[in-house]
Amino acid sequence: MAFQAGGQRSAPRPVPEGFEDQAYVRDYASYLEAVPFPSLVVDHRWDVVLANSAFRSLFREVGPHPTAMPGDNFLRFVLFHPDAGTVLGEHESSWCLPMLAQFADAIERHGHDHALQAVRRDIAQDPIMEAAYRQGLPHWIRAVGKGAVEHDGAVRPLLHPDPRWGSTECRIVVETPKTLRDMGYTRLTLALREARRAPAARERGVRRTAAHLRVVTAPE
Repeated sequence: MAFQAGGQRSAPRPVPEGFEDQAYVRDYASYLEAVPFPSLVVDHRWDVVLANSAFRSLFREVGPHPTAMPGDNFLRFVLFHPDAGTVLGEHESSWCLPMLAQFADAIERHGHDHALQAVRRDIAQDPIMEAAYRQGLPHWIRAVGKGAVEHDGAVRPLLHPDPRWGSTECRIVVETPKTLRDMGYTRLTLALREARRAPAARERGVRRTAAHLRVVTAPE
């Protein structure tokens, strides 16, 4: 997937008015900070509402990007940031395709959302990603089953910059309390596992400079 700078990141979804809602989010941020694993709260656009220090540490070596920083919008980071594959192991099959499937569901439910439409335009500007979205994604879902596109419970590879973790895996746990859910938010935690033995790109000193999909070919 090639770098795409088009579109502007939308402002984070505001917390509903009311002292109790504001206080709840503030207290929940303190709770999230105590979680040892990378954890974040996103809205339906995947704008990051809250993220803890473990999440920021996981992506601390990611370079700057105008629209796709992991702490701003996680969807854009996975799809468009050229450094995404240096942290998200098996970037194409384990992260990009499931996220494209999640995006397809989101835009079906929130088709008039301007931020999601901007992501759709950026996908269309990349012929390889557009082919993946239109042709590759339906084929992939048929091959792996619809359950594979769900985040909750999925085990996915990571390349953690902390050598204590290194090449490892995480189980994604989606655990959203009712109050956050009523605000339209979702919480995801990347529960880290012990490091794998197999060498990974980071350990071999290989750094990807782009995030091109290879699972489908670009249209002629």
